[in-house]
Amino acid sequence: MIYSGFAQIYDKFIEMPYDAWADYIQAIWQRFNCKPELVLDLACGTGGLTIPLVQRGYEMIGVDASAEMLAIARQKDSGNALFLQQDMRCLELFGTVDAIICACDGINYLTEPDDLAAVFALCANYLNPDGLFIFDINTEYKFSKILAENTFAASDCNAAYIWENFYDPADKINEYALTCFVQEYESSTYRRFEETHFQRAYSVDEITDALAAANLRLLAQFSELSFNMPETDTERIFFVAKSGKSI
Repeated sequence: MIYSGFAQIYDKFIEMPYDAWADYIQAIWQRFNCKPELVLDLACGTGGLTIPLVQRGYEMIGVDASAEMLAIARQKDSGNALFLQQDMRCLELFGTVDAIICACDGINYLTEPDDLAAVFALCANYLNPDGLFIFDINTEYKFSKILAENTFAASDCNAAYIWENFYDPADKINEYALTCFVQEYESSTYRRFEETHFQRAYSVDEITDALAAANLRLLAQFSELSFNMPETDTERIFFVAKSGKSI
């Protein structure tokens, strides 16, 4: 299971500017005249983006497949968010929401185009009329030029990880081989965890076609944390789509 052992050290080593991302999400809502109250955070992980949005007054639902990641998210929360353990391909909510976000390249984990189509269809189903769906993807440029066959590592006084990448341009699949070492509580012993993750590189055309098939209208695509159009060397693209339902 991915994000099980790695969940213990995710926040320690994966540094994301979540407050800046929350600012950016709010700026997108404002730009497209969306005033959500209830927001779904798909693949919410440890709640890095969920919690800042709760603190800004939004009613949040966080969904993730990893029980370990959600346990950490719940520790951060003061009881104002609802966290559900679900695979996003089988999303099931009690009702509709005003906006959906899926941050930190969660969409790339859908390695089968049929799964991408299924998730987009579920998002369309659970979005209120004129609701916005905002998500980002790692680009093929990032997989082939930045991650490529590179190895990354980091450590501190009680944990470490080694992150190896293997990108297959024919299948457009990136394999992440993660090895983690975590110090046992009050011990000099370290526990070793190994996980293998897979992500798929999707083209803008593939994303656009899948959105259209789900009756979601693409409004815009932006380079990371900006309102600029993506370039050939853009590493992360944000997409803004609107529900095809009408009020």
